[in-house]
Amino acid sequence: MKVGLLGAGMIVHDLLSFANEVADMELEAICATPDEETVIQKLAEEHGIKNCYTDFEAMLENPEIDTIYVGVPNHLHYTFTKKALLADKHVICEKPFTSNYLEAVELAKLAQERNLITLEAVSTRFLPNVLKIKELLPTLGEIKIVSANYSQYSSRYDAFKQGVVQPAFDPEKSGGALMDLNIYNINLMVTLFGATDKVNYQANIQKGIDTSGILNLDYGDFKAVCIAAKDCKAPIVTSIQGDKGCIVIEDSANVVAKFKVLMNDSATEQVYELNQGKHRMYHEFVVFRDIIDNRKIEVANELMNVSLETMKIQTQARKTAEVIFPADVIASSK
Repeated sequence: MKVGLLGAGMIVHDLLSFANEVADMELEAICATPDEETVIQKLAEEHGIKNCYTDFEAMLENPEIDTIYVGVPNHLHYTFTKKALLADKHVICEKPFTSNYLEAVELAKLAQERNLITLEAVSTRFLPNVLKIKELLPTLGEIKIVSANYSQYSSRYDAFKQGVVQPAFDPEKSGGALMDLNIYNINLMVTLFGATDKVNYQANIQKGIDTSGILNLDYGDFKAVCIAAKDCKAPIVTSIQGDKGCIVIEDSANVVAKFKVLMNDSATEQVYELNQGKHRMYHEFVVFRDIIDNRKIEVANELMNVSLETMKIQTQARKTAEVIFPADVIASSK
């Protein structure tokens, strides 16, 4: 897999911190805005990236690149993913995959038509601990209640209260607590339990954006609640409760460094730590490299189905809370 990186923000820095550990992933290029040229030149020197671009179209013309990694703000995911697919490149796009469900459907269809692979980069689905939790779910008996809380006070919230709106709090840029933090909880729910159409989002709205909120998902036989906040903090914890036992995760759904299993018929708890001490994003890129290099279309389609269901839930959730993005208006008018 020969990758062209798009973006110079924190998520790209995270990727570069472990990229050399992913076998057979070559970093061919990095692209950002002209204002970020000095930054990407430094990153290229430090990480052995072969080419720097400040023109995305020029990077797309590089025949050595087969895959584009899209690591730009949320509202740009759709546009740059579509451009890459039209240039016959595979795409790995950061979470949230798109601003809304209709955009996601369009990109998935475009990739299929052009016989290309497009993948959403969201660490939750690929963590060995999460895969083990899925395996252990039947041991909990009938699932009754699931609760996931990912709340952390944002360093940008103080500025937001003073009228300085950065992308994480900007409805024009598809921001908000649901898209930034709760999206991981949604991914965990869909990965473990599949989809549901019974969605309700009760959000605290300021200046047209959700700064925190409670997402209720009704799975029929059990209920799930996903909480996320950027305007306040709380212990970050997820619990999956069945009639025979429960699983507890004491960190966020995008990390899941460990988890414990507590059964009704035992006074002891079993702790699992299976992520091998790797960066939270490492495991997903190992899988991505395998899918793209070996053209595992069926696996890619399964992962895209999770992305589509996740985008459907977040879109429905925002609709119930009346959080509307410009991208929603554009997509619905097509």
